[in-house]
Amino acid sequence: MKENNKALLFTAIAVASWSTVASAFKIGLRHYNYFELILVSAVTATLIFAAVITFQKKWHSLRRLTLKELGGYAFTGLLNPAVYYLILFKSYDLLPAQIAQPINYFWPILLAILLAVIEKKPISAFKYIGMIISFGGVVLISAGTESIAGVQLSKPGILLAFLSAFLWASFWIVNRRNKNVDTVLGLFLSFISGSLYLSLATLFIPVNLGSLQGFLSGIYVGMFEMAVPFIFFGLALQKTTNPALTNQLCYLSPFISLFIIHAVLGETIYFTTYIGLFLIVFGILLNEYLSQRRTRGCGCPAKHL
Repeated sequence: MKENNKALLFTAIAVASWSTVASAFKIGLRHYNYFELILVSAVTATLIFAAVITFQKKWHSLRRLTLKELGGYAFTGLLNPAVYYLILFKSYDLLPAQIAQPINYFWPILLAILLAVIEKKPISAFKYIGMIISFGGVVLISAGTESIAGVQLSKPGILLAFLSAFLWASFWIVNRRNKNVDTVLGLFLSFISGSLYLSLATLFIPVNLGSLQGFLSGIYVGMFEMAVPFIFFGLALQKTTNPALTNQLCYLSPFISLFIIHAVLGETIYFTTYIGLFLIVFGILLNEYLSQRRTRGCGCPAKHL
């Protein structure tokens, strides 16, 4: 199989995985509370990352890490999986899946803004257009669903969905410091730290993992939200000669997810969700790709956030 064909296959596996997890979140939350679900999911993902490292024979790479780098992963593990998924799962607990997921997808815009603030690099005027379009999609989903579709939404749930997007963007900013570390090894270190924090929290938070449906849902989420798609997406980027296409294909997952949400959960998908999600994704793509082409086309050096 040619390398680009392998890249497409690996990307398809990642997209298919991410497309199912919104429904899996809601199913799991029927049987577990949000803390119990993240506990099982995080431990599952940690074990998968450990298995991959064993298969790839990369444990020796741990010896190259400094105490400062290991301490950094102790912090990223607090962000992801611990705090991020606790807030994300709580937002799914309070909102329909079709609302929580698109708002969470706003994170690339927040990432661009945070990078501009932290690195003190101005954002080009053209990129503001993409940001405004994406923000308009978020407003349409969060406010328009009530005013246009007449559906009452949880205000705390909406705020938590926004916060989850902010935390996910923050995680990737912090994680940039570890760009020289193998991706799977870095994820393992973050997740084993997060799993330890969550396990220690059980000393103070009562848990009941007796539900088989909840336990299986937690395993599924750990596999197909936290572990498998990141592993295969990383492999796809290694194999492809067109990383832009690989990134763009990932934005198919929220649209595919809407159909799965309707089929599996029985949610009636509001037209405001369709339009809002389209605006969010279109704005992100405009911000990431079209602005770069426009900059190159005018003879100016491309500015990357």
